[in-house]
Amino acid sequence: MAITTVVFDVNETLSDLTPMGARFAALGAPEGLGPLWFAATLREGMAQAAGGELTPFAELARTTAAGLLRRHGVAEPDAGARHVVDGFLELPVHDDVHGGVAALRSAGLRLVTLSNGAASVAERLLGDHGLREQFDAVLSVEDAGIWKPAPASYAYALRTCGVDAAESVMVAVHPWDLHGAARAGMATAWLDRHGDTWPGYLSPPTFTVGALPELAGHLA
Repeated sequence: MAITTVVFDVNETLSDLTPMGARFAALGAPEGLGPLWFAATLREGMAQAAGGELTPFAELARTTAAGLLRRHGVAEPDAGARHVVDGFLELPVHDDVHGGVAALRSAGLRLVTLSNGAASVAERLLGDHGLREQFDAVLSVEDAGIWKPAPASYAYALRTCGVDAAESVMVAVHPWDLHGAARAGMATAWLDRHGDTWPGYLSPPTFTVGALPELAGHLA
C-alpha cells in the first residue's frame, strides 16, 4: 500500500529548541539546562503514559523547569519557569524544514503533525513561519488522551486522518517516537541531522535521512 500521509513530530523535529538554553541563561542558570529540561519533561510525560494518564505538556514543562531553576539557586523559580516555557512560542524551525515540506507537498503527500505538546503551540510555530497552509491537520496527543509513544496516540492520528497505518509514515528525530509508531504499524522516517547511531534495541526505521528534503525521494 502506497504512503499517502506524512505525520510529523513537532518539538525538535520541526522546531529548533536551541534557543531554550538562552532562556535559562537569562535567569542566571546554566545554558546547558535547556536539553536537560526538555528530556526531563519528556520523562515525566512518558511516565504518566505508562500508567494510562496524561498531564498537559505545558504543566509538566513548568514543573520540571521550576525544579531545575530551584536547584541552581534561581530566585522565584516558578516565575522563571513561566519565562522558560514561554520560549516555546518564539522558536525557529530547522533550516531544512521549508525545503522538506515543499518537496513532500510537491510529491502529492498529505502532511499532518502529531505533537506531545498543545496543538495551539504547533499552530503558532507553523503560522509564524509561513507553513500552516501546507499542513492538512495539526494534532495533539492531548486530544488522544495519552502521550506518544503509547499506541493509542498514533491510533488517534490515523483515525482522525482516516488512513490505515500502512498508508502513513511518522517523521521524527526521536528514536523512541518512531519505535512507538512502528509498533502501531506505521512506516517510520528517522530525521538524523547529527549523524547519530540508532539504538539497536528499538525497531529500525523504514527510512533514514540527514535532512528533510531527502525524504520526498524515498516516498515518491
